[in-house]
Amino acid sequence: MASPARRGASTRPRQGRPVPAAAVSLPVARVAVDVPLAHLDRPFDYLVPERLTLDAVPGCRVRVRFAGRLVGGYLLGRADASDHQGGLAFLERVVSPEPVLTAEIAGLARAVADRYGGTLADVLRLAIPPRHARAESARREQRETVPDALAPDALAPDVLAPDVLAPAPRPAVPDPGSWARYPAGRSFLAALADGRSPRAVWSALPGPDWPAEIARAAATAAAAGRGVLIVVPDGRDLDSVDAALAALLGAGSHVCLSAGLGPAERYRRWLTVLRAGTLIVAGTRSAMFAPVTNLGLVVLWDDGDDLHAEPRAPYPHAREVLALRAHRRGAAALIGGFARTVEATQLVAGGWARALAGDRAAVRRSAPLVTAAGAFTSPSTTTGT
Repeated sequence: MASPARRGASTRPRQGRPVPAAAVSLPVARVAVDVPLAHLDRPFDYLVPERLTLDAVPGCRVRVRFAGRLVGGYLLGRADASDHQGGLAFLERVVSPEPVLTAEIAGLARAVADRYGGTLADVLRLAIPPRHARAESARREQRETVPDALAPDALAPDVLAPDVLAPAPRPAVPDPGSWARYPAGRSFLAALADGRSPRAVWSALPGPDWPAEIARAAATAAAAGRGVLIVVPDGRDLDSVDAALAALLGAGSHVCLSAGLGPAERYRRWLTVLRAGTLIVAGTRSAMFAPVTNLGLVVLWDDGDDLHAEPRAPYPHAREVLALRAHRRGAAALIGGFARTVEATQLVAGGWARALAGDRAAVRRSAPLVTAAGAFTSPSTTTGT
């Protein structure tokens, strides 16, 4: 019997419809079908018609017949043969040849689904924004090359064909700035500059410096040629990080993603990250699955904020997704806030991360001075008449 991951989706040809010819090269497509049932949470095999062989690239969106219905899905890879013993149905069509599902995001989505007891289809709905045809076609016109090789059992590569003449430039290594206030601040940045992967739970000192400190950490990792993903709770925090990145690196050095951009603009920026190899991406919760090239640092600000918890199944939390992503990619991690959560403390206690905080003197210098509003007189010291 075929293994569940290789089991094919078979059907009889519909009456009166000619059977298409299968592709000569790599005729079998493995498809993650968008169905909500947990017992069907596995890839299914389909045949690729010869007319779709160029468009059916790993990572693209497809439409297939499943249990008599036309449903969507993602093409995970192509192979020479299937383990399924019966006949295979053909792909109905390729919705778009854009390979929107990368190998890293596919593996991450599978790991998140397993961790939270969900299905791959549920996580992919959160990971990949809905398609906007006009934004996609406008960006496709700028591309120089198109992937022309298909590897058996492989997904789309992490770095796709660029849509710009040159890759995103690396910024210069910035000075430590206000990170010098932390005893381990300089060593953390030095590790990032060397291409290493330090993981820290950051207790930020009081004050307005945290966006600039995040920007400096991001610029240091980007200077080493590594991608950076920054996730913050809300639009106001995103505006602060956006301004700090622009002040340090200049306009156009990064991409901001958030659900509030609207479908067209959000998808356009998401495609920019996917195609152009943008090194620094900042966003709210929806950006935690952004396809950042060569991810080397994940940053999460204020992990105790309820906005980091996804309200849709399987309800992943940005802290867990970014920590899992850093672990899988061997990337650095900076999880910070003014207050340390229990979950972040567990990361330190378990040895996954180290504490990064200011010393007592730095805290006293940065914290506001609090004085009593009025004098307090003890009742025992009052005198009566």
